[in-house]
Amino acid sequence: MNSHSPDNYGTEPTAQDKLLFWGCFIALVTTAFGFIARMFLIDTWATEFSLDPAQAGRLAGIGIWPFAVSIIGFSLVIDKVGYKASMLIAFCGHMAWATMGVSAYFLSQKGDKATAYSLLYWGSLVLGLANGTVEAFINPVVATMFSKDKTKWLNILHAGWPGGLVVAGIVTIFINDVPWYLKVGMIAAPALVYFFILLPQRFPVQERVSSGVTYREMLAEFGILGAVVVAVLVVLQLIDFFNPITDTMRYAFYGIGALIVLGFGVYTQSLGRFLMFFMILIMMPLATTEIGTDGWITSIMEGIAKTNDFHAGWILVYTSAIMMVLRFFAGPIVHKLSPLGLLALSAVLAIVGLYTLSFTAGMAIFAAATLYGIGKTFFWPTMLGVVSEQMPKGGALTLNAISGIGMLAVGVLGFPYIGTLQSRQNINALEADAEVKKHGIETAQIVEDKTIYDIIPYKAISDKKLDDAIEVKVPEAERKEFRNHVKHTRERSTQGALATMTIFPMVMLVGYLILIGYFQSRGGYKPVELASTGKPPAHEGDPEAFTAGDPHAVRSRSSV
Repeated sequence: MNSHSPDNYGTEPTAQDKLLFWGCFIALVTTAFGFIARMFLIDTWATEFSLDPAQAGRLAGIGIWPFAVSIIGFSLVIDKVGYKASMLIAFCGHMAWATMGVSAYFLSQKGDKATAYSLLYWGSLVLGLANGTVEAFINPVVATMFSKDKTKWLNILHAGWPGGLVVAGIVTIFINDVPWYLKVGMIAAPALVYFFILLPQRFPVQERVSSGVTYREMLAEFGILGAVVVAVLVVLQLIDFFNPITDTMRYAFYGIGALIVLGFGVYTQSLGRFLMFFMILIMMPLATTEIGTDGWITSIMEGIAKTNDFHAGWILVYTSAIMMVLRFFAGPIVHKLSPLGLLALSAVLAIVGLYTLSFTAGMAIFAAATLYGIGKTFFWPTMLGVVSEQMPKGGALTLNAISGIGMLAVGVLGFPYIGTLQSRQNINALEADAEVKKHGIETAQIVEDKTIYDIIPYKAISDKKLDDAIEVKVPEAERKEFRNHVKHTRERSTQGALATMTIFPMVMLVGYLILIGYFQSRGGYKPVELASTGKPPAHEGDPEAFTAGDPHAVRSRSSV
């Protein structure tokens, strides 16, 4: 019997729906395991492999931006490849990362730092691709199963992300002193769980396919404008990935970007929906606000955490716990405020939360973290819900591309930018420090000029130059104490970087207010439905899986 009949949508899910849903949920939990283990270990790896903050940001980013490559790439073909095949590819990627990460530890212990770092770097890329593949299939599956209440169920689904952060974060904190290969390898546990749950399941065919909307129509929703954003971010990442590059390579990368836009333009002959383009622009600061801050929060708060004798990871675990709980209750909140009203309120809370986190001292840090945690709770899944409700003709592509571009933006721009903010705070703190001044160490002597993508300059403290200056200007008897003082000063200074990051939710707030005004001018926010053919959607493997449906116009229904 087909459990995905139209009458089931928006009602209580069947047993089969629940099993499929929770398998997707645990797959998302697995992505969080991989994310948090890496983020908690960035400082450890920075020390072990002598990385400055921006270089550490690059290592963090390599585990993020490949997500966009796989989620967007698979979204173009997933209706043909199938959700189960995508799940199997994701599982293989997660197991490959566990193997490469564990191997990197033992090679590093043997002194082969270069090979160990390469395994971490390339393994992080594999992890990012696997994580993107997970989202490429779970988002359209859930949006199809619950097409009458997408925002609610996408929020519940995405409770799996903070849920994974909480579980993996607590485990990682309690095993803080064990070798780091155990923290990397623990991703295998949830990966095996979702593999065995989903392997025997039958997946529904995406609503865009079952409604008869053509492949070209799907791509036209994204259009040239969306392709331009992807092309720019891809070119920047290629420049960084192959750095240092020659002028010939640079122009070749520019050519790749131009081909992406040209190919999309020739095939779709559409600029795309301007609403989609506007949502893409908002998604970039949103991803940096949520994922970028989550990725750096442990490192940023390390100094104040040490002062107050708690693990900095507890801040991320605490805010993630808030997100997990609230996302399970998203349905009534969304219906009360509307999706855009909820997003605007969330942006305000994120602004206040980040700003107060930038200066709050003592255990009151958790009060500020509460505001930030509530603020970021509904950002990601509600954005997915809005895109899916307003552009259902875009199918898996628009639903997943919004996530992909967000992750690409935070990996390419967000993580390195937050790293440069920390470097600036480090420099400013040492410049103003009385002990540093007393010993005659000037910041100009200990910083070096660097660039991101060969086009974004920044300054960073050189540990070698700093150590050389200490050897020359600080008496030998005072050096150990002075080094500890400098380390503590640098750790405490990074907290201030959070104030600068409020610019991201500020931009988002302006965008949401514009959207609220736009929909009000059109009679209010109304989700768009694809016309139904009146017969049950097919499942993967059914003979009519890709021919079912009636390619007629869409209609609107009032928001409940």
